[in-house]
Order: sequence, then C-alpha cells, then structure tokens
Amino acid sequence: MTTTNPLDKIILDRRQAVALGLGGVATMGLAACSGAAPAPAPETSNSTSNNGQLNTAVYDTIIAGGKVASDADIAASSWASKVKQAGTLRVGGVETSTLFSLRNAEDNSLRGFDAGISQLLARYILGDEKKYTLTKVTSDTRESVLTNDQVDCVFATYSITPARKEVISFAGPYYSSQQAILVAKSNDAIKGLADLEGKKVAVQSGSTGPSIVAELAPKAVTQEFSTDEEARTALEQGRVDAYVIDQTMQMGAIVKNPGKYKIVGDPFGPKDNYGVGMPKDSDGVDFVNAFLKKIEDDGTWTALWQVAIGDRTDVKTAPELPAVGA
Repeated sequence: MTTTNPLDKIILDRRQAVALGLGGVATMGLAACSGAAPAPAPETSNSTSNNGQLNTAVYDTIIAGGKVASDADIAASSWASKVKQAGTLRVGGVETSTLFSLRNAEDNSLRGFDAGISQLLARYILGDEKKYTLTKVTSDTRESVLTNDQVDCVFATYSITPARKEVISFAGPYYSSQQAILVAKSNDAIKGLADLEGKKVAVQSGSTGPSIVAELAPKAVTQEFSTDEEARTALEQGRVDAYVIDQTMQMGAIVKNPGKYKIVGDPFGPKDNYGVGMPKDSDGVDFVNAFLKKIEDDGTWTALWQVAIGDRTDVKTAPELPAVGA
C-alpha cells in the first residue's frame, strides 16, 4: 500500500508557487544586486499561535525524510569520503540558540534551523541523521576548530566575511538576515525606520547596529548596551523606544518572551549571509553546495524554515531561497 507523506502538500504548494513567481517576498533572502530595494517586511501578527513552541513531531519527520547521497557523489569528494569512512559527521555548533540550535532538556535532542540542516547533511552522507557529534563553539573558536581538524564543518549562524575567508572556506550561503526594529507590543507609534527620528533607540556595542542606525536613521538618539539582555530590559522599562539589532535575534526574543515585543517595518541595512564553515580550500564546499541546492529544490529547506522559524514567530511569508554559491 502506498502511503502519503504529510509534507508532500507543503513542498508541492511551495514549488508550484515558486514556478508561478509567487514564492514569497525576499524578507531574508539574497537581493539580486547590491542596489536592490529593501525587502518587504515579513507578514506577521502580534502573537504566535503556538506560543513559540517547536512542533518536534513535524521537525523530526522532515529530518528523517531527507535524501541520501549516491555512492558516486560521495566518492567524488575527498571531504565527504573522509566523513563516510569515519562514520560520523563532526559538527561545530551551539545548543542555546532558540530558533537555530537548541538542546531539548526532555529528550536531549538538538533542534532548530542550523541543527536541522546539519542533521540533513549527516543523513545525506551517512544515511542516518543521528550520526553526528557536536563540538560547542563560540564566535572566537569557529575558525580554530576547523583549522585544527576538530570538526568537519561549522553551523553556527556563521556570517560570511572576507576576513574569515582568508582562514577557512564557506559553503552556502544558506540563510540571510538584516537589521530589524523591535518595540514593545503595545507600541503603535513606531512602524518603521522613518519613525525612529527623535526616538531613543537601543543598539548593542560591538555589533553593526550603531553604524547602520547612524547612517540610515541619523536623527535617532542611540544608546549602546553591552548585551542583548540589557538592551531588551531597557526597552521593557521604557528607557528606550526601540531596539535595533539582527532580525534573527529579534525573532528569538519574541519566541522566548511571548506577548512582550513585536518587529515593525522592513528589514534594513547590509545583507548578513550565513554560511557553512569548511576547511580552507576543501572540495567539501562543492559537495555541501550541491546538497544545499537539492534541499532547496525539493522543498525541504522551506519546510524546515517553516517549522523552525516561521510557525514559531508567526511570519506568514517564507523567505526566497538563498542563492547558493553566490
């Protein structure tokens, strides 16, 4: 008897929409060129329908349904052949990122958008999504674990930059983000970038936020905070009117604190492209890029994004698929 995969309708509908040119606005995808207009804001509502909880059953079904590479594809890559022979994919990552990679205390499983793609890659190479090990990394150790051969790849909302490409290589990008404006849920006065004029705006020191706000909202009164938590506390207490930082962090804040905040206006500022960290000049880059293109083409990328991020933040419009290899 033939069974029906419950994800088939999601994937088919998405692929049909893309074919018709209706695949959603580019809220977090790559712009066609540097001069492109800012992407429209994601269509959101004021509260999440599932209180930000991850549907683990749907997530696990998506990962377990991932494709497996052919023997010929594995043999063509020395990087993939090494992983196959070792019998496990060594991943550098985190386990405290709400939307991207979070350890579940109940079953000790790692789930999220980054975690899911790394697990799909383990399945693609080894035929089993559970055949991976995690080495926890920080922003300061992501390059060293690759150069010291402690891991095979790094998935950690890892921004692709020229300086990092001097030390390691990147596959992808597989995700893209920009700056966003977070306000209290009850705030209807600020609807976008233009409304920041004369307002007190929290930014995080050491991030790109201060310079971007200074450039695009020069009449805003910025206040720098050392941590994300300090900035959000100031917002909650009314000491600032808005908080500007990377959109993915804003989404995570909404999920962790249901009912407190909302994102307003369009994302803005330079694109921040996330890539898969790889050993320098590894032929694994081509292998992983081919894998990423496959999970985009068959709808897996979109299904994973929907359960890991979209459903939990009430973002109604899926981002355009990233231009892998661009």
